[in-house]
Order: sequence, then structure tokens, then C-alpha cells
Amino acid sequence: MSLTLYGENYWYSPYVFSAYVALTEKGVAFDTRVISLENGEHKAATFTASITGRVPALEHDGFWLAESSAIVEYVDETFAGPRLLPAAVRDRARARQLMAFVRSDLMALREERSTATMFYQRATSPLSPSGQAAADKLLAVADRVVRGTQLFDAWSIADADLAFALQRLVLNGHDVPAKLGAFAAANWARPSVRAFVEHERPGTPPRPY
Repeated sequence: MSLTLYGENYWYSPYVFSAYVALTEKGVAFDTRVISLENGEHKAATFTASITGRVPALEHDGFWLAESSAIVEYVDETFAGPRLLPAAVRDRARARQLMAFVRSDLMALREERSTATMFYQRATSPLSPSGQAAADKLLAVADRVVRGTQLFDAWSIADADLAFALQRLVLNGHDVPAKLGAFAAANWARPSVRAFVEHERPGTPPRPY
């Protein structure tokens, strides 16, 4: 079986993170390859076989797929192992909602507490009013859904994605309610997550995520 995850060359993208954790949780053997966005490698004809030509991308026995949410669902439905998304229909819908939320909202927070501040150098300036508003929204949403160290009866990839978003605040020294801090810490300690967090990284990246 040929199974390769293509990621950006700094290993700090939340989207690569989600796909990497999904594959690791399933326990399938996979290779990783780096795509240099600065050098335009994502525009190569072989890579654009994924249709949208975005990172991350997954190549499985000649089938190419991009977009992290699509990769997560494909991995969950293709390979044996623990579920990545909840079994119950409504829980699964909620998980997808939260995954979409952290991908499409909170832009000011994502800019001011980018993943570079998580894996490279911590932020030194305070949040702007819009950044603080985004942080408050993240905390309010998380407070409504977090119960203990996971969102549902069993762990899901949505736990990892939400914890990643919360770590933008935690790692930069912002005050986070104890319940949410414990949730973020528990998921950050998960072996699949640690494998990504501790991945070797090159010098400071040129752009935020």
C-alpha cells in the first residue's frame, strides 16, 4: 500500500496537524513528504492531481485528496482502527461543526497568535480588540461543548482540532478557564498529537497559519 501525507515544510499548519493526527490515530503506516509553498512546489502537475493543489494532500495507491476535513473523513472510512468521528449522528454533526468553526472563523486570533507563536517564537504584543474578541468567542464556544478531557463519549479528531485552537492562547500565556486549560493539556499530551508537536522543524517560517 502506498500512503503518503504531503505537508508544508515547517510542520505548523493546523490542517496538516489534523490529517497527521488522524492517520496516526488509525495506526496505519504512512510516509510524509514536504512541499515547499515558497518555491511553488504545490503547483507541480503531480501535486495538483489532488484537484485543488492544496496542503495537506494525501496520496493513497494513486488516489489523491486535499483539504484536511476531507482527508480525515476518507481516512476514517477507509482504514480499520478507532473511529476519528463520533458514531452517533448528532455527535458527528457537532464534531464537523466545530472542525469547520476553527477552520473558518477566528481570523484575527489566527493572525495575531499564529502557529508560528506556538512552535517557534511566542507572541510579544497584546491582542488587538478584534483579536481579543476572537479569543473570547473561541473560549465561549469551547465552554459550551467541553466536558472533561473530551467532547463526546469517546475521543474524536474534533478534540484535537479544538485543543489546537485553544493552544494559541495557552502557549502564549493568556488566561484560559481551568476547564478549558485541562482539556487542551490532555489533548496536547495525546501520543498522536505529541508526534506532530515534536516533529523536527527548520528555521522560522515566512508566513502565519
